[in-house]
Amino acid sequence: MKLSKLKNRKAISPVIATVILVAVAITISVAVAYWMGGISGQYTKFEKVEIQAASCIKSPTAYPNFWVITLTLKNSGSATSTLNGVYVDDIVAVYYTPPTVPAPPALTSSIYADVDLTITKSILSGASGTVTVYVGTSWGAPVTSGTTIDIKIHSAGGMDYIKLVQLV
Repeated sequence: MKLSKLKNRKAISPVIATVILVAVAITISVAVAYWMGGISGQYTKFEKVEIQAASCIKSPTAYPNFWVITLTLKNSGSATSTLNGVYVDDIVAVYYTPPTVPAPPALTSSIYADVDLTITKSILSGASGTVTVYVGTSWGAPVTSGTTIDIKIHSAGGMDYIKLVQLV
């Protein structure tokens, strides 16, 4: 009698079983995709600093032997970029804090870079910043108006951002 009761029972139809199986597979694949997207987003951040503009002015006539170069930067990457070096024709710039900027005659003996009050400057993703470089005539090679110099900004991530600037 028990055997006949089991034979009369009906299982779920193959169509319903297929629909349930497909729904479960889609749900699991969507969950895995969101999880993998979150993990990959943490490891694929990058910095990309763009030098959007460069302006160069010659110092006043009282100090005719140095130039002030201002670079406008923007971090268009997805990670914060930390700038930790400024080079002019591969010579490292000396950092200073703006209230203690050397007097203009002292500027002619070296290169000075203003990185907004700190030796390292972080630029958040999507943010902008400026770097000001002072170049004097005795920093290495003789410079005059019309000379093109190479300014390189180095980041803690190992990237170099280069801009050629012509002195006015």
